[in-house]
Amino acid sequence: MKLRGKAAIVTGASVGLGRCIAAAFLREGANVAICGRDSKALMSAAEELAREVRPGSRLNAVCADVSDRADVERLVSETVSGFGRVDILVNNAGVQGPLGPSETVDFDAFTKTIQINLLGPALMMRAVLPLFKQQGRGKIINLSGGGATGPRPRASAYAASKAALVRLTETVAEETRGTGVDVNAIAPGALNTRLLEEMLAAGPEGIGEREYRRAVEQKAKGGSRPEDAADLCVFLSSSESDGITGKLLSAVWDPWRTLAFYREQLTTSDIYTLRRIVPADRGRDWASPGQDAQPTGKS
Repeated sequence: MKLRGKAAIVTGASVGLGRCIAAAFLREGANVAICGRDSKALMSAAEELAREVRPGSRLNAVCADVSDRADVERLVSETVSGFGRVDILVNNAGVQGPLGPSETVDFDAFTKTIQINLLGPALMMRAVLPLFKQQGRGKIINLSGGGATGPRPRASAYAASKAALVRLTETVAEETRGTGVDVNAIAPGALNTRLLEEMLAAGPEGIGEREYRRAVEQKAKGGSRPEDAADLCVFLSSSESDGITGKLLSAVWDPWRTLAFYREQLTTSDIYTLRRIVPADRGRDWASPGQDAQPTGKS
């Protein structure tokens, strides 16, 4: 019961990973407010999650679009009214957006992807940060993904929004350092969710032969376990992770269960952050002419 007495908001919790995170929070004793844009799917999720509610805890469901400022303000207001406080925000709501070459995809869909994946979390953070600072404590977790750490050909809106979300996470973490507020991002791994189904439906002509083969292989193997990402969210929401902020953590690859032992080193390093690679990082010295130069074949 690591989150007993805490109040959490989990966006995009109608299906998939968001629902899994909400369930993990409820099992740990938290009061949880879930939100989604589809009222029918949201109510179905609420009925299922009600089985996870522990004595003394509550579950609220609020139909809301995180890219709409009025909806965001209403979601936070109703959570405070229902639970008396907010301690944890998980920005899970997101879309994959249009698939295809960036110069030909529908630009309105491209823009909407940025609104949901980047501006939505920004609006949510703006809404809860004053509360967190006032109470001297708060946890924010932004869901990133593979689009943040490498190019995603034919998924440009998704990749750009997720990379920007990680840099926003790092920036807000610096702005709130010393206030008791921790802000982190997580990469949940390659999950078999509706995003994968969208890629498969797009086919090789939509996402390219390479990405399509990878999607088919992931579908066949089963993908990563969403429970691992949910467990990481519990860790980052609990007092065990106090002081760990401004990091991008992989639920699958990083040893996050032992990070508390390296808290001081994490605070003073750029480990688990997005950074530019310079020649010296690859053993090159390009400051001096001729150093590490490769032959060009020209005289």
